[in-house]
Amino acid sequence: MPISDENRARTKTVMDRCRKLAGFSEQSGATSRPFLSPPMRDCHQEIAEWLEPLGVRVEIDAAGNLRAHYPAAEAGAPRLLVGSHLDTVPDAGAFDGALGVVLGIALLESLEGQRLPFGIEIVGFSEEEGVRFGTPFIGSRALVGRVDEELLRREDARGISVRAAIEDFGLKVAEIPGARLKGEILGYVEFHIEQGPVLDELGLPLAAVEAVAGQSKMEFTFFGRANHAGTTPMHLRRDSVAGAAEWIATVEREANSVPGLVATVGTVEPKPGVTNVIARETRLTLDVRHRDDEVRLRAVDRLIRRAEEVAVRRGLNVTQHTLMSLPSVAMDAVLVEQIEEAIRQAGSKPHRMVSGAGHDAMILAEKVPAAMVFLRTPGGISHSPEETVEMDDVAKALEAGSRLLELLAGSPALQRRVKRA
Repeated sequence: MPISDENRARTKTVMDRCRKLAGFSEQSGATSRPFLSPPMRDCHQEIAEWLEPLGVRVEIDAAGNLRAHYPAAEAGAPRLLVGSHLDTVPDAGAFDGALGVVLGIALLESLEGQRLPFGIEIVGFSEEEGVRFGTPFIGSRALVGRVDEELLRREDARGISVRAAIEDFGLKVAEIPGARLKGEILGYVEFHIEQGPVLDELGLPLAAVEAVAGQSKMEFTFFGRANHAGTTPMHLRRDSVAGAAEWIATVEREANSVPGLVATVGTVEPKPGVTNVIARETRLTLDVRHRDDEVRLRAVDRLIRRAEEVAVRRGLNVTQHTLMSLPSVAMDAVLVEQIEEAIRQAGSKPHRMVSGAGHDAMILAEKVPAAMVFLRTPGGISHSPEETVEMDDVAKALEAGSRLLELLAGSPALQRRVKRA
């Protein structure tokens, strides 16, 4: 399906706006916008200016989320949430997170004042990445009522707590309960770059996300004995690095043997970490993900046993503990079907896939129907200044988004699927 001149112009605006937001950063010459940092205020102001001509009411809730309300044709109607996150990792690209918010705004603009049987709320989440406080999804947790005292006490590298960061931004912690979703919600839709190579390899611009994979994050430490690297014969060594390396190869074999499983050793930290000393201990992190929680947890159990076997054979000790375990989250089946149909009507081949990365949609799914649309990421590159999107893919996403609004507006049965938050 050819892209209209109007859609192409709107697409260019979307991409220009994403790049404009990328300029609001704590880093000079690179994008870094953590939770409630000063550049986030600039980001909010810029987005509010884009929304002002639409007559959309914009507010910043007590968790720092940007909330913009586009009214329905009739008062009291349910609303559809459309959004993504506005925070970034350090040295980030221009499209991760921000694209989903900017696309939502473009969809409002494409309505040209038309009112639908449901309202639309654009949400720019204040925090998804977990960079500043080591805890992800602070913004979306606020919407489902999961910001507790333990989270508020967490501190960043400078010793500033989440509570203090909220107050320093000019917000009131006591008003966080007011950020929770209220009223009848039709659902939540999140547009997001894939952040992986699957769609690029398939040659497809878009996909409907049917589930977000479960995650296990763990820490392992192999303990051996430090000794001189030049004087200790190989057969008399208790080398923690060598044991860790053998186990790392086991992790890769395990992941390759189970369809859909991914497992990553992300950090390796030997101590003392000098060239002429056999390391007395080596700490590693393990990240295991799969859409089926039973498959994931069985794989984790096997990897724990393999670590213990390696340690016994090499005269080492090993300890492990779980840093995080998140269950897989299925997206709403009906919304996924509607997204597939919208992609088809936009002239693209529908495709379903599982997200290996966590997203705000998995948090919103606790309370309301939620689904996602992935856009192809050229080269699979994300969390990097080299991250990009194809203009035609963004145009397809805009077209699919417009078709989705039409499908939802034209189906009384879908409109009756509201959920009171």
